[in-house]
Amino acid sequence: MTVRNLDRLFHPASVALIGASRRERSVGQLLARNLVTGGFAGPVWPIHREAESIEGVPAYKSVAELPGVPDLAVLATPPDSVPGLIGELAERGTKAAVVISAGFGEGGNEAGQARRQAMLEAAEPHLLRINGPNCVGIQVPGIGLNASFAHIAPKAGDVAFVTQSGAMVTSMLDWTAPRGIGFSHIVSLGDMADVDFGDVLDYLAGDRETRSILLYIEAVTHARKFMSALRAAARTKRVIVIKGGRHAASAKAAASHTGALAGSDAVYDAAFRRAGALRVFSLEELFDAAETLAARRSVAGDRLAILTNGGGLGVLATDALMDKGGRLAELQPETVEALDACLPATWSRGNPVDIIGDADAARYDAALEALLRDRNSDAFLVMNCPVAVADSGDAARAAATRISASERPVFTAWLGEAAAQPARATFAAQHIPTYESPERAVRAFMHLVRYRRGQDMLMQTPPSLPEDGQPDRETAEKIVARALAEAREWLNEPEAKAVLAAYGIPVVETREAADVDAAAAAAAEIGYPVAIKILSPDITHKSDVGGVQLDIKDEAQLRRRAEAMRERIGELTPQARISGFTVQKMSRRPGAHELILGMVEDAQFGPAILFGQGGTAVEVLRDKALGLPPLNLALAQELMAETRIYRLLEGYRDEPAAKIEEIALCLVRLAQLAGDIAEICEIDVNPLLADSEGVVALDARMRVRETRQKGTARLAIRPYPRELESDAELSDGARVRLRPIRPEDEPALRAAFRKLTPQDVRFRFFTVMGELSHELAARLTQIDYDREMALVATPEGEPGDIWGVVRFAADPDIETAEFAVVVRSDKQNLGLGRLLLRQLIAYARHRGIARLWGGVMRENRNMRDLVAALGFSIEEDSGNDGQTVRAVYDLTQETGDQS
Repeated sequence: MTVRNLDRLFHPASVALIGASRRERSVGQLLARNLVTGGFAGPVWPIHREAESIEGVPAYKSVAELPGVPDLAVLATPPDSVPGLIGELAERGTKAAVVISAGFGEGGNEAGQARRQAMLEAAEPHLLRINGPNCVGIQVPGIGLNASFAHIAPKAGDVAFVTQSGAMVTSMLDWTAPRGIGFSHIVSLGDMADVDFGDVLDYLAGDRETRSILLYIEAVTHARKFMSALRAAARTKRVIVIKGGRHAASAKAAASHTGALAGSDAVYDAAFRRAGALRVFSLEELFDAAETLAARRSVAGDRLAILTNGGGLGVLATDALMDKGGRLAELQPETVEALDACLPATWSRGNPVDIIGDADAARYDAALEALLRDRNSDAFLVMNCPVAVADSGDAARAAATRISASERPVFTAWLGEAAAQPARATFAAQHIPTYESPERAVRAFMHLVRYRRGQDMLMQTPPSLPEDGQPDRETAEKIVARALAEAREWLNEPEAKAVLAAYGIPVVETREAADVDAAAAAAAEIGYPVAIKILSPDITHKSDVGGVQLDIKDEAQLRRRAEAMRERIGELTPQARISGFTVQKMSRRPGAHELILGMVEDAQFGPAILFGQGGTAVEVLRDKALGLPPLNLALAQELMAETRIYRLLEGYRDEPAAKIEEIALCLVRLAQLAGDIAEICEIDVNPLLADSEGVVALDARMRVRETRQKGTARLAIRPYPRELESDAELSDGARVRLRPIRPEDEPALRAAFRKLTPQDVRFRFFTVMGELSHELAARLTQIDYDREMALVATPEGEPGDIWGVVRFAADPDIETAEFAVVVRSDKQNLGLGRLLLRQLIAYARHRGIARLWGGVMRENRNMRDLVAALGFSIEEDSGNDGQTVRAVYDLTQETGDQS
């Protein structure tokens, strides 16, 4: 389930409270008081076996005696009673419930888990949605709904707060109340037996009253649904996440470097980053971010201008800015000239702008007036430390007046306690972000910078992949199947390298040798110098036991070292089975960087791709980043840029840059391998050498296991569905390829738009548009394949030339979908529109969608004829002033054109 019946949860017409109480300070009494006194316009029906009234409203003895069917029921009764009550409410027609009660399997209690299952089974036949159990409740201040036992009723606003922890609700309310921050929704999810983060995010993404969403997450359920919902919400709302349980005590020891480096928290971090959500790491930071978002400001870049009455404050702010990856703005000459005219001669004449300790309100105002005109600055930080010769309150009032008149983002930090409180109140009253220290103010600025970068990444058009880059999947699958048939957990090194090579990742040639004689023969064929490694199914980290010998120059040296290696390993690991050796050409790449690439399977999010600095000290250096597959070249480079080694790869001093695009391509292909072959659960490529000549993998290991799961099913983000590619012929004999749209199609889509007539543009978009913007084109090409589909038609041999597009966007329940189709004006009347729409109908039916619908302009006779011929019914549409009709296709019926 997703958003189904959540309107009854968050916008009910009536509420029943089961478990109402008159006992002072009990949960039942607080719930009743909050529901009755919160300003909710609909009826509130308390249920109490004995009382005639609760909180001044009539009470009822049972669900059966209620005067109507409540949209929402709030339950605070003993846990054993809950399944029966849910069943009774569902039978009457109630569609949503908030279960406050605990005792539903927390901590693995078997009796509680049985109650939980019974509760869900009672709700499911009637589609009753359950928030909880074991939660504080929900609040929707805009309609006066307070179905919680929280002690504070928040004011209405546009920030939604969704949390698993009930304690976080009360903490947030305590913090925001004196700051005047209002909420559209406060949702305590509790144990998430039914309604979870994905459901609420989907609902809030479409809620007009919500502009920003704050999340406190301990764990997610249904990772793919969560990612789809988070990505959709983050495209239209500002989403901030704090993740509890970052250092899980249950983290297991891993057998590869990748497994040791890729903790579950790092995977969550990758998920949040991929979705465009801003992650914070403490309650203080979450509260600060909430205040920053409430100011509704955005930044264009990371250049900060700092104004202060104390040089030390400027130094601290600069240090914090550098630590967090921001930049000091370089002031324009005209800005310096304007500041010269209004400041004492001893001012700093640069950024930070130190206006000297005796700065009064007039000097703050004049300096701000000059500074806020500086176009080299993306944002501004204004600070004050209390001094005896100037009033900090007067300075704050002057600054607030000047800042309020500016549209540019400004942050403030008035230091001190008693003296600073009135100043902070002044800023808060005018919704100007204010903080108690330079570091917190800079952090708030960088929140907006990181958020903007995340949004830019969502809109980034990736370079196209090489057309000849299709993997040899069959070869890779055969290697994996052979290992599984032999009941092996690990592929040996040559097998792992062969799988990598099948996916286009360059590897150094490696030969297997059963004994020393065979190793010598292999080395003679390859040519000295060579490297030899022990080959054993029981030894994962060969270098740890002396199982790697490098730079062997001749046969005599090879024999000595190989025999010594076998003897040493026999002493260190006598139980290890030795299969022989591997022999490979010694790779001489002086100055090459040692990198690690890997894949590990996370319990929640499935495969995650790792990149970082490699070598034997990889776990000590811990310079790594994780990303979720699938990847494209842009996402791969963003992943690489999260590490320190990336700066070296870009080149420095006399060292040329490594071939970064080839490294990124290796990551893309590794991600594709993770999606293709579900039996591979861990990959370790270490080291991958990278320099200006290219890349080559020197060592690799892969772990495999039996599974019935398809490769793509385990991914948290559905990858490009290559299986939908097909070829067709138009009425004039032209051959076209039909395939799903890709993010790199954005330039081609914009080019196709320019070949539409103004009338065709209006028929498709219901408005006049002279150009398809980058933002809209990016949104139309970077789709969520799990909820959307867009098929493009391209001429044979010209994949970058788009002739037509058909698409649908499904609701979160994947029940109904809105479609649209457009064919380039110069390619119409060839049967392309019919071909595209038939393909879309077939795919929608395959996905289980019940209903396709789309708006068609009344005057668009060609489209109306087309949809009618394909079996769509035409309905009146109340939108667009009667200019459109609605074409509807019932996919549960085999109707229409089946040819």
